[in-house]
Amino acid sequence: MILCPDCEGKAYSAEAGSCPSCGFKPPTIEGFDAWAPELAEGGGGFKAEYFSNLASNEEGNFWFTSRNKLILWALRKYFPRFESYLEVGCGTGYVLSGIAKEFPGRLLTGSEVFSAGLRYAAMRVPTAHFAQMDARKIPFEEEFDLVGAFDVIEHIEEDEAVFAQLYKATRQGGVLILTVPQHPWLWSTVDEHACHARRYTASQLRSRVEAAGYRILRSTSFVSVLLPAMILSRLRTPGIEDYDPSSEFRISPIVNRALTFALSLERRLIEWGVDLPFGGSRLLVAVKDQRLSVST
Repeated sequence: MILCPDCEGKAYSAEAGSCPSCGFKPPTIEGFDAWAPELAEGGGGFKAEYFSNLASNEEGNFWFTSRNKLILWALRKYFPRFESYLEVGCGTGYVLSGIAKEFPGRLLTGSEVFSAGLRYAAMRVPTAHFAQMDARKIPFEEEFDLVGAFDVIEHIEEDEAVFAQLYKATRQGGVLILTVPQHPWLWSTVDEHACHARRYTASQLRSRVEAAGYRILRSTSFVSVLLPAMILSRLRTPGIEDYDPSSEFRISPIVNRALTFALSLERRLIEWGVDLPFGGSRLLVAVKDQRLSVST
């Protein structure tokens, strides 16, 4: 269901296209439904000019490919039968493209506050539906079996409002899957450049998700084997004025393959049920309805 912004939240079917009570229909930007058009060019929490660099470097990079493999494993493990999916903050559509290939025939929706990101995402996943929206004001109510947000919520100051909106958009019995950067003591120029508002602790993330109404199914660190290297790199990272963000992608093929292999070994531990206590990032899977019997 869609909550009409002009009818004080009156719900109507997403298939209707417009509100049957007042006729409201969201405007479009470059062909995308725009639920927060005032933020499409400068929504905050990120910089639109970053999308070009991401789109050029995600494919094949050890970090992005390893995270995708972990996300896809979690979907196969915890909710392989989902039919509809919303990704909040889909960026250039890299994660969404992996889900589209792994789960063909599902109804996929990608949302992003920046219209610049949606251009790349629509080219990557032409079969998906895309919408421009503010994660703090998601217009959907109990519309999706599965909701995902991958390295998104840490960009938004009002994260509790975002968790409440994710919960609202998830159907009863539906699943939330997300990743966030972890350990506030890892904060560095890298986070400042990425426009992060925070890095989470495990307990902080758990409390936010549970306060929204979800029940946690799985919570584990990842990028654990690379934690010592992350600490060293942050000690050597220059100030924000001298920081070169493209340096993160200038990795030799040999090093890239070695890091990919290391993270594949770590993923195997997670698949075996090991919850890693430390790591640069955290994966969390939660369910909206405690009575749901999910694949475990």
